[in-house]
Amino acid sequence: MIKKTLYLGNPAYLSLREKQLIIKLPEVEKDDNLPYTFKQQSEISKPIEDIGIVVLDNRQITLTTPLLEALLENNVAVITCDKRSMPLGLFLPLESNTTQSERFTRQIEASLPLKKQLWQQTVKAKIHNQACVLHHCTNEHVGCMHKWVEQVRSGDADNMEARAAAFYWKKFFPKLPGFIREREGNPPNNLLNYGYAILRAIVARALVASGMLPTLGIHHKNRYNAYCLADDIMEPYRPYVDNLVFSIVKNHGENVDLNKEIKVMLLNVPVLDVVISDKKAPLMVAVAQTTASLYKCFNGELRNITYPDAGKSF
Repeated sequence: MIKKTLYLGNPAYLSLREKQLIIKLPEVEKDDNLPYTFKQQSEISKPIEDIGIVVLDNRQITLTTPLLEALLENNVAVITCDKRSMPLGLFLPLESNTTQSERFTRQIEASLPLKKQLWQQTVKAKIHNQACVLHHCTNEHVGCMHKWVEQVRSGDADNMEARAAAFYWKKFFPKLPGFIREREGNPPNNLLNYGYAILRAIVARALVASGMLPTLGIHHKNRYNAYCLADDIMEPYRPYVDNLVFSIVKNHGENVDLNKEIKVMLLNVPVLDVVISDKKAPLMVAVAQTTASLYKCFNGELRNITYPDAGKSF
């Protein structure tokens, strides 16, 4: 079953009742000008078992400790946003797999050559997917990117990832000459940042469910980053977010604001169609397959991570 993503952008009181997330909207309850029948709808319930991600995007949202406990027990990724409405924090459970200690050990003991091979596979998959999405969106000739895929060595010693990224972003928004992909850059960087934050939460959630530590990466090693492995594994999935942002920019303009309407579109990231192992699946389901295959690589059962193929998706 596809888990739902809940976005809460208004003041709300969130609590737990009989395994249900109860949402109360105080603004509706207190408005005497609203009809009684409408005010009765100010309380909404959602089964916690159906939820995968909760986005808290208002500084007047209150939630109870029992609710937070229930969400984490059900491996729900809880995202908090800052005053700019950009994702800031991510809550994940400490335990979400019955053989977690054993799986941690396999992950920690993974050899450096294995990590380099896994990163090589990851970079190849990312560049391939970037090439497919770039051609799909702009009809750009991407033969050079497919050549670079074949030139990626163990550990991406030649940093082909950066070379491909420079070409990719130079061509991706043809109506925005000189566009630079920067976290604090001009729009549509804001849309990309938001979409990637949702993607990161999906990947981190799947890694925890697969019994791995999202902190210990195969390539990323920033001592201040709690989600290095999530940042590694999400790389081949980024082009799917890029494709979604491209369509939004195409329909709403280059300087589109990150308003609630646009956020709703970006919250479709978990249900984007991807093709993985020659089968179509929602992105959230595909990510679970990817993280499961990653553990099998750590455990010596597989030699390759299973990633989606954008060439078969578009």
